[in-house]
Amino acid sequence: MSCRIEDYALIGDCETAALVSHNGSIDWLCWPDFASDACFAALLGDHNHGRWLIAPKSGIKSSSRRYRGNTLILETRFETDEGAVELIDFMPPRGHASDVVRMVRGLSGSVPMRMDMIIRFGFGVDIPWVKRSEDRTALLAICGQDMAVLRTPVETRGENMTTVAEFTIKAGETVPFVLTYAPSHLPVPRAIDPDRALADTEGFWRDWSGRCTYQDENDDLVMRSLITLKALTFAPTGGIVAAPTTSLPEKLGGWRNWDYRFCWLRDATFTLLALMNSGYTEEALAWHDWLLRAAAGAPAHMQIMYGIMGQRRLTEWQAEWLPGYEGSQPVRIGNAAHAQLQLDVFGELIDAFHQARMAKLKLYDGTWSLECAVLDHLTDVWDQPDHGIWERRGEGHHYVFSKVMTWVAFDRAIKSAEKFGLKAPLERWYRLRETIHKDVCAKGFDAALNTFVVSYGSRLLDASLLLLPAVGFLPCSDPRIRGTIEAIEQHLIRDGFVLRHDPRERRPDEQEPIEGAFLACTLWLADAHVLAGNLDKADVLFRRVVEIANDVGLLAEEYDTQARRQTGNFPQALTHIALVTTAHNLSAAKATSKKPAMQRSES
Repeated sequence: MSCRIEDYALIGDCETAALVSHNGSIDWLCWPDFASDACFAALLGDHNHGRWLIAPKSGIKSSSRRYRGNTLILETRFETDEGAVELIDFMPPRGHASDVVRMVRGLSGSVPMRMDMIIRFGFGVDIPWVKRSEDRTALLAICGQDMAVLRTPVETRGENMTTVAEFTIKAGETVPFVLTYAPSHLPVPRAIDPDRALADTEGFWRDWSGRCTYQDENDDLVMRSLITLKALTFAPTGGIVAAPTTSLPEKLGGWRNWDYRFCWLRDATFTLLALMNSGYTEEALAWHDWLLRAAAGAPAHMQIMYGIMGQRRLTEWQAEWLPGYEGSQPVRIGNAAHAQLQLDVFGELIDAFHQARMAKLKLYDGTWSLECAVLDHLTDVWDQPDHGIWERRGEGHHYVFSKVMTWVAFDRAIKSAEKFGLKAPLERWYRLRETIHKDVCAKGFDAALNTFVVSYGSRLLDASLLLLPAVGFLPCSDPRIRGTIEAIEQHLIRDGFVLRHDPRERRPDEQEPIEGAFLACTLWLADAHVLAGNLDKADVLFRRVVEIANDVGLLAEEYDTQARRQTGNFPQALTHIALVTTAHNLSAAKATSKKPAMQRSES
């Protein structure tokens, strides 16, 4: 039986990440980076697909865990009949190689322990050749291009294609295990000192978290979300993956299982604002620079997502040997949606660059030229159907939010040109901005229903409409926005959480309910209430999301209100970004009557 998604905690080295279950098993790790094949894939199958378990041999009475302060060092405590032990898991920030360090510390008594390590490269299918190093100090697991090196003072042995060890830990003792990745054609990476690595890792995260400028009642929540966002950042390029996992299902047992180990332009502006408003200008600038490099080239070829290094070909295929999380098939690697036309990404890109200028980030000289080229292309395609922010597969539609974001693209470009004296065809952009606004209001608003709708001609709703006031398309005081919020509250709320799709929709290839409630959308509703001055409603929604975070403060993409479980890829960057945004908005709104600090600047 698999663990619940929320039973996992995250460790990482800012180039890849691992998920550690509450029972001491690492069930997911892609090496050497986020987009690589997994060497531990039990998350999407069972232990035979790769895992690394360290735990008391038997008789666990209770367990608990926490992160060590504002770090990504995980501490799991096991209470047994024989005594208590602590398992410390972390990945030092990447040095010459990538390391996973696991340290077992005796707290009381004398506790028998067991280690089971099943390395399966290639997403759980490739069994490595295991041998001792020439100096007998390490165990080498080699398969094709990959090598993992285990070092520990504990004697290990092979047993049924598994590396096992049994040892007893006494109070005051510490036993380390270090697993290191290296390409198989290179020399065995040198050993690290586990104690020194622990001290250095703690120092790194404490220094980083100490730069946070947010101070309010939600300090711990915001800090944990920011640390998670940092952990999902590929440090060499500044790209931020949507999640470190693939194919965790939107609906338990369902087929809507996608690979999220890529970087979405959809998240660009909110990511930038979350970082900048929390004091992390270096990370914000690195994210901006990644955006600029990824989007460089012909605007007609701009994609909705890219790889961590800006890769464009994200071919989707299925790992048919993996049964999927709780039988949720297929398991997808890669993401075919990268080839879709999604008009909203043009607005996200231009808005992100505008926000960066407003925050006085130093941008590359070529940024404005790219923006102008993008807007020239958008002039020709803004009125085409697309696949929308939620990447619906099949026939395209004239999605309202997509059209609104094309308006945002011209609006922010105009404001950048006016404020910073940039050369631009302003008269043409003025006309296009007005044309798009009128088009959306005429075709995307249903007067009879008194609400904006998901797409032109539809009578259904979409949670992305909650962002219309946040991006400045219309104020919350406009009766059309008030009507939209009321309609969403009437039709898209399930047990207090917001669905992103209208449950009244019927599609021949899907059965309802198709997924859980979308946590970022629930927070978007809270933001809309902040803008409308309904702080009590906003606070209730914010607390509702916070309360379903797991014991170490992590959130997935969605929440199944019937099963009372988190669903979707985990942890989800967009959810944590939205949490930071709403916390800032609530704090600013409670402190002053001025507009929330995280609202997208329109001036």
